[in-house]
Parts: sequence; structure tokens; C-alpha cells
Amino acid sequence: MGEVLLFILAGFGAGVMNAIAGGGTFLTFPALVFAGIPPVAANATSAVAVFPGYLSAALGFGDDIRALPRAKLIRATIASLVGGLAGGLLLLVSSNDVFSMLVPFLLFAATLAFAFQKQISAFLAGSGWQLTAWGLPGIFTVSLYGGYFNGGLGIVLLALFALWGWDNLNAMNGLKNALSFVISAISVATFAIAGIVSWPAALIMGVSAIAGGFAGARIAKILPVALMRAVIILIGLTMSAVFFARLFS
Repeated sequence: MGEVLLFILAGFGAGVMNAIAGGGTFLTFPALVFAGIPPVAANATSAVAVFPGYLSAALGFGDDIRALPRAKLIRATIASLVGGLAGGLLLLVSSNDVFSMLVPFLLFAATLAFAFQKQISAFLAGSGWQLTAWGLPGIFTVSLYGGYFNGGLGIVLLALFALWGWDNLNAMNGLKNALSFVISAISVATFAIAGIVSWPAALIMGVSAIAGGFAGARIAKILPVALMRAVIILIGLTMSAVFFARLFS
């Protein structure tokens, strides 16, 4: 019963975090490892557990998603599917060690990019170079990351949108959750076929993550924008610190 309660709490908390900013994996993955599931299986199981929460969170931002250009949304979805599949396959044929070394640096860079989006956008505009909004290479690269290692996917997606010049957090969160669901769904299918998922834990966490996703979407819509940005940056910095500590421990 202790493990079941741990899975429920971790899943709900992950759903809330992913709806608001991302980083829910950093609740589910440690909980699974603590319960005795090997790290590789825990990584795959965590991805399975959190992805239903992305859908419920995306539904909570339904109006914001529907306001986005339909053609561009479809192209972004296709790029996310391809990138997520490539990342999932890469995980199955390669070691986690090299990528684990990159994770804290990627998360820290993504958090800084989100925190200083206006300064970066102004610099890029002044230099005559800017990141194209809805650019498929950027979406594919982030999706590759998400398919291979889901941790911090929301932060990385928010950083990408910030570099596009976006500042509407509801639209950013809506697209973030929609693409996160697409990326996770294709990688989850890959992990399931490979047989590396602990299904009892995944199902318990998945149900509670759905509830957390709905709750998180509502919380995100009522929080002040400045507070939302502060929460997102704090989560990003905290996740970066955790992974740097793991890297050098």
C-alpha cells in the first residue's frame, strides 16, 4: 500500500507540474527507482505514466490550442511524431550514459533561454538572425530529446516557443502539452513493444496523472503571468541542479 500511495501522489504531482511548466518526470522517475524498478525500465515506465496527463492538460487548454493556425499545428504534430519515434528508437539501441551527461546542460540552457527570452530575441533581431516560429528543425530536435529522455520536456518546449518570440503563456502551455502528448505517445508505443514497461506502476501513475493534468491546467489559467514565469524558471533551475548533482556524485 505504501508503494501504491507513492505512485498515486507522484503521478498526480507530475500531472500538475507538466500542465503548468513541465518536469513531472522528476517526481515519477525517482518514485519508480525508490520502489525497486531498474533505472532503464523506470525511465520507460515514467514516460508511460505521465503521457495521459499531457492529454488532459491539453484539453484544459483546448480554446488556446484551437486558436492556433490549423495547418501549422498539423505540421508540428507530424514533426513531433517523427522526432519522438526517432528518440524512442535511439533509447533502445544506445546507452543512457552519454545522454545523461548532456541532460543537466540541456535543461540549464533551456531554462536560461526561457528566463531571458526578451533579451535573446532582441539580440537575435539586432543581429539580423532569428529562430523561425513553427520551424520544423527546432520541433524535430526537441521531439528527439523528448522521445529519448522525457525529463524536462515541457521546459525545453517552452524555451523553444520563447525563442520564437512568443509571450502568451496560455498558448505556449497549450501547444506544449499537445506536442508533449504526441511525442510521448509514439515513444511510449516503442517502449511497450520492446517490453520494458512496468505496467502496474504505469497504470496507477497514469490515472492519477490525468487528474493532476486537469487540475494543473486550471491552476495555470488563474495564476498571474509573472508568478507563472517564476514557477517555470524555478522548476527548470531545480531540475538542472538535481541532474548536475547526479552527474558529479
